[in-house]
Amino acid sequence: MRDPADRLLTIPNLLSILRLAGVPLFLYLLLGPEEDGWALLVLVGAGLSDWLDGKLARWLNQTSRLGGLLDPAADRLYVFSTLLAFVIRDIIPVWIAVVLVAREVVVGVCLLVLRTRGYGPFEVTYLGKAATFNLLYAFPLLLLAQGDNAWAQIARPFAYAFIAWGGALYLWSAVLYVYQFVLAMRRPVSRA
Repeated sequence: MRDPADRLLTIPNLLSILRLAGVPLFLYLLLGPEEDGWALLVLVGAGLSDWLDGKLARWLNQTSRLGGLLDPAADRLYVFSTLLAFVIRDIIPVWIAVVLVAREVVVGVCLLVLRTRGYGPFEVTYLGKAATFNLLYAFPLLLLAQGDNAWAQIARPFAYAFIAWGGALYLWSAVLYVYQFVLAMRRPVSRA
């Protein structure tokens, strides 16, 4: 009997793959013809599918190892690509992108070191999920805040609030992950 965690063809996995496929489309729309409205729709769709794939995985009992890899990979890819595009378009300052990417690099290096010692990934925290949630809300709002129309005026303070809270929570979650890393490194290496 095959382990259900080894399933590949699930509805949540399909949603994650579609979300990943949306990244180049999003970048093209934002950086090529600068079709911000369409790029905004792709970004909002990605956020909704991120929420939906997790709900469906639990509701349909379709959690899988592949889904556990695809979902955070799609999140990180959207964060990186959006930061890059926003810096190129001068929507956010470079220092915000550098700080958020540096956080990812530090956590990524810690994960690699842990894996060499036989540990699995960090325990996902609610704080880390809240940080990603805030950033994934900040990005469409920042895009909507471009321009001088009424929608931009309304979106701007919300966009800045979400990017500030999301960035702060993102950094604080990194502190907690590094703390988990330090605790794990203090334990002797178990060789099975």
